[in-house]
Amino acid sequence: MEKYFLAIDIGASSGRHILGSLQNGKIVLEEVYRFGNGMDDVNGTLCWDMERLFREVISGMKKCREIGKIPQSVGIDTWAIDYVLLDEKDEMLGNVVAYRDHRTDGMDTEVYKIISEEDLYARTGIQKAIFNTIYQLMAVKQTTPEYMEKARTFLMVPDYLHYRLCGAKVQEYTNATCTQLVNPKTKDWDWELIEMLGFNRDMFQKMVMPGAVIGSLTEEIKEMVGYDCQVVLPATHDTASAVMAVPSNEKDICYISSGTWSLMGTEMLQADCSDMSRKANFTNEGGYDGTITYLANIMGLWMIQSVRNQLAPDMSYGELCDLASKETIETVVDCQDQSFLSPEDMTAAVKEYCQKTSQQVPNTLPELANVIYKSLAKCYGEKLQEIEKLRGRKYDRIHIIGGGSNAVYLNELTARYAKVPVYAGPTEATALGNILVQMIQNGDFKDLAEARACVAESFEIQVYK
Repeated sequence: MEKYFLAIDIGASSGRHILGSLQNGKIVLEEVYRFGNGMDDVNGTLCWDMERLFREVISGMKKCREIGKIPQSVGIDTWAIDYVLLDEKDEMLGNVVAYRDHRTDGMDTEVYKIISEEDLYARTGIQKAIFNTIYQLMAVKQTTPEYMEKARTFLMVPDYLHYRLCGAKVQEYTNATCTQLVNPKTKDWDWELIEMLGFNRDMFQKMVMPGAVIGSLTEEIKEMVGYDCQVVLPATHDTASAVMAVPSNEKDICYISSGTWSLMGTEMLQADCSDMSRKANFTNEGGYDGTITYLANIMGLWMIQSVRNQLAPDMSYGELCDLASKETIETVVDCQDQSFLSPEDMTAAVKEYCQKTSQQVPNTLPELANVIYKSLAKCYGEKLQEIEKLRGRKYDRIHIIGGGSNAVYLNELTARYAKVPVYAGPTEATALGNILVQMIQNGDFKDLAEARACVAESFEIQVYK
């Protein structure tokens, strides 16, 4: 009888329920449910509808029963940064504000009144991004201090969803590191920092590593979905899950987890919290088995998604990529410019940047896509050089995993700008990494090395030179 493992992979724009199984020594993935996601404007504040998200979690789990493929275990991964606060009655305090909301504007200044940017990086190794949880919590402290006082539970988004499934309140390590409140040496909360900032320490939960079984479905959830299964913590930060699926056991790999964001970096056993690393804007996020995913955040396919959704929402990304490859415009933009983080009109933002930098302005969607793809590839090439400088070594290839690994033109450009071969795939890296944790926990693989070897045998990898 085949065993199934369910990965619920929720991104900023969509979510998927994907079943994984081992068949004839290879990993087979089957998408059983897909749903849309997005931020809602609630009285001028960008928020996540957690009740809607949880209903979608349940709907996908019901689908497994309908098709007769009951999972042995389930795990949820999402984006990082955002969180839920619960009061003493386990009721939500306020809305779950999304990371692209502007409530954190100026909160870095408030944090740096207490601890300098340099000292904060030296303690946590997490790069400065104005939407980091540390600044979100400072915004809560400044604008709704009653929430901070009343909070009895702080849970990152996937931890909250796991809690709704099985009743366990725990904080998974990889997502927790992105709060900028974790000590990378102890791999636990930096309690001294939390107290310095005046955050309510009682609301922070016990830190748990990926692979932990945190419970079975509650009676209520069992009745809703029609079965019981274990809840196994994956690497709940989608980047950490995706990195697990890199199809290589080389000692030192360079990867790009390509999606809404592009996360480019390498794996390390210890964090690099040096000032050189800080100035290069690299971050030391948690990875599987207590490792460090040392990476740079690049704006990624968010720019492509935005202009496509605005100008031609029915056009496939494959068609857009192909059309972009036929354009000859030479313009490039700085993908890391803050003007592209959360503009009301991405097309206008790109055009304004081109005008400001005295470059040819793209007028059509294919021209815009060409500019964005070239700009991303150029950024990847520059980041590779920075990684090599920081790590003191050369890389002979780049592994591109995730949805962006299907972007043929971007992969070709990346190989050209980075001057190394690009190995693209697997596409469903995040869900796959989630499933790998469950399979390792179940004993199907003895460790990550064995799991990665199976990934390399199970999925086609395209090479671009």
